Amino acid sequence: MAALRSWEPITLWGALSHDGSVKVARELLYRVAVSGVPERVMEAVPALEQEGYRQALRYVAGRDREDAFSRVRAVAADGLRASVDLFGEQVTDPVQMTEATDAYVDLAHAVAELPDTTSLSIDLSHIGLDISADLCAENLNRITDAIPVWCRLEVGAEDSTRTDRVLDVALRAAASGARIMQTLQANLRRSPDDATRLIHAEVPVRLVKGAYVESPDVALPWGRETDAAYVALADTLHRAGVELALGTHDAGLREALLLAMPQCEVEMLLGVLPDDANALVARGRAVRLYIPYGPNWARYWMRRLAESQGA
Repeated sequence: MAALRSWEPITLWGALSHDGSVKVARELLYRVAVSGVPERVMEAVPALEQEGYRQALRYVAGRDREDAFSRVRAVAADGLRASVDLFGEQVTDPVQMTEATDAYVDLAHAVAELPDTTSLSIDLSHIGLDISADLCAENLNRITDAIPVWCRLEVGAEDSTRTDRVLDVALRAAASGARIMQTLQANLRRSPDDATRLIHAEVPVRLVKGAYVESPDVALPWGRETDAAYVALADTLHRAGVELALGTHDAGLREALLLAMPQCEVEMLLGVLPDDANALVARGRAVRLYIPYGPNWARYWMRRLAESQGA
């Protein structure tokens, strides 16, 4: 399968060369991204924060909701759909959990201002998954109760240590009537069984290759094995009649699947291969861009850089 084409030349606040001669391992970038180091460095060096934010704005809508909504309206004018996310994850403080949930409830109400093709995205660890699955489920219900009837909430997969809890909470919400789309990672060895659960529950699926650094006993290696798993899962879900979104920037993989599944929506990240997104829209394909915003943009940006090395 065709490899993910390069993003704009990777620059880590000037530490990496613009000509791509300095390569950073995906795993190293990922571990740096989740370590909290980027945030602490930028807090200490305002000039670095300004430069990092300037570069991140290709992939991040901005720091506040109005930035995100402006970007949604702009892409809608080009025929693109959007999924808005107030990014954040791995919250273990109950106060932060409540604040994040309240912010999402406000976002869910406000999304009524946007085109009715807009969806919301969320990582359940942002609203308490790591504190209590039951509390998280209650918080998720508050959010889904607040969204317009036409809106859907796309639930992130997160890493494999959370997969069981993510699925349990998402499926509980779907069973209660919430409009949920669950993300499924093709590289996880468990995903065929998870796909069966989602098929039986008739829950729409956003299929991705998988972005987290996982051990070999948990996940398939990058490359042909993950690509083959992606195709097999897409075929299984499609044949079962599950609504399916193809979350990938791999042009070869995407085009092969769209030949057999032309009605599938394609999901892409804001700022990544925008010419591909526009070309797909010109061909009549439905394309949804993931549009995140919020103060934690540095960690998000580093994660995206890590994922570009293999996802």
